[in-house]
Amino acid sequence: MTNRLWIYDTTLRDGAQCEGLCLSLEDKLRIARQLDSLGIPFIEGGWPGANPKDVQFFWRLKEQPLTQAEVVAFCSTRRPGTTAANDEMLQAILSAGTRWVTLFGKSWDLHVIEGLKTTLEENLAMIRDTIEYLRSQGRRVIYDAEHWFDGYKQNRDYAIKTLEAAADAGAEWLVLCDTNGGTLPHEVSQVVREVLEALGTHREKSLQLGVHTHNDSGVAVANALAAVREGVTMVQGTINGYGERCGNANLCSLIPNFQLKLGYDCIQDEQLVKLTQVSRSVSEIVNLAPDDHAPFVGLSAFAHKGGIHVSAVEKNPLTYEHLEPEKIGNRRRIVISDQAGLSNVLAKARTFGIELDRKNPACRQILEKLKDLESQGYQFEGAEASFELLMREALEQRPPWFEIKGFQVHCDKVGEDCTALATVKLSVNGTNILEAAEGNGPVSALDAALRKALVNFYPAIAHFYLTDYKVRILDSGAGTCAKTRVLLESSNRQQRWTTVGVSTNILDASCQAVVEGLEYGLLLENQEAIALVCRVH
Repeated sequence: MTNRLWIYDTTLRDGAQCEGLCLSLEDKLRIARQLDSLGIPFIEGGWPGANPKDVQFFWRLKEQPLTQAEVVAFCSTRRPGTTAANDEMLQAILSAGTRWVTLFGKSWDLHVIEGLKTTLEENLAMIRDTIEYLRSQGRRVIYDAEHWFDGYKQNRDYAIKTLEAAADAGAEWLVLCDTNGGTLPHEVSQVVREVLEALGTHREKSLQLGVHTHNDSGVAVANALAAVREGVTMVQGTINGYGERCGNANLCSLIPNFQLKLGYDCIQDEQLVKLTQVSRSVSEIVNLAPDDHAPFVGLSAFAHKGGIHVSAVEKNPLTYEHLEPEKIGNRRRIVISDQAGLSNVLAKARTFGIELDRKNPACRQILEKLKDLESQGYQFEGAEASFELLMREALEQRPPWFEIKGFQVHCDKVGEDCTALATVKLSVNGTNILEAAEGNGPVSALDAALRKALVNFYPAIAHFYLTDYKVRILDSGAGTCAKTRVLLESSNRQQRWTTVGVSTNILDASCQAVVEGLEYGLLLENQEAIALVCRVH
């Protein structure tokens, strides 16, 4: 393809250097398969020889290969004063059995002299010798010019010599790395132009350039875009921008920008619609909360909150959206908050399958109730399940699954052990029930007691489980007497929903959120019962 752009993912190596991120072997395999399904052509698997886990990773992929992606082993040039054939680290690279190897070498004379403690000529020999050896063993080589932009600024002539050494030895791609993340887009553009001019004769031999950018100046994505506009044909980055310090260029932003806005061919359209799902799946695997405000794939990327915005988007999404969210697997969301107008309520109702007439008095009632509750500290833009329950109650479509009469929680701490006992009193279909259960904390015990009391009436509750629990202090000046807001996320393994509770008593707030979480789960499980209630009213 004449406009082909090669995406190179380094989530499993450079991304794994992100603070707070730790990948098991199984994690790496799961992510690799996600990237493969997304259509990423190059996946950097790690540095075999430097990390035993990476050795196992490559072995496992030999047993169960990916469907289309090239898995790439990563390593450095040979050590000073040796030969590539005698370098044990390179033997481990060959044992990984990958067709492609990415080799990094020094571009900055500062690193050669002070880091490697060797001469500039020996560094060039290390680059040539290592690439020639890998080529003699049947490997294809991508050369990462580490600290390229810093080295080029300090000693242009020497930096160019390192690229020429790699090209002469047989590297097929020369990747310009902004390792410290300090270069700005206009500098990237200028340097790439000058490099292409300096490597003119080599370019005639099908040598291609790549770019690897870091986000320390907040412009990793912009730098990669600038490089591609100047003629670079490979872009290295990570899913969700994971990486050391401030991270790497975020492929979840780069791929749609390249493909949908600049017209480059990165992945197939049917793969592009998986982008949001892959982004969120990877965040789950690495156990880092997804960035709701991330461009393109974030939960809030196509969220509309202001009443004027919602009204306009309902008429024509182009008024406040730069592209169709469905193209990258995301969706439009109408946010309900104290800034909402009737347009928000009507639009949100439609997402719940409820058609409302603007003239229906319930619309104004819902809006007034919403603003009143948010003034008390409730937050519905992060608790859409609670808002749907509020809306259905106003419309007399909220089934009376059960009614809480009261609860008590008792905590015991003996030595290092702390346990809780909760007692709940509730009514189901006119039957009063008193039940108790233990837990490792008060919320756990309260949740267990409610489930124990209800599961015989509603067996589906056994499949509901808590996935997240957040507490926010609303008036910190009140100290330990402050009002608290609890956001609780639940799941039935197919769907997730979030409910909210607010009170000066954290257990009361938690109970509200837990109860509504159970109610909403039952609503999802009993759509026929909901439809019957709607027909009655």
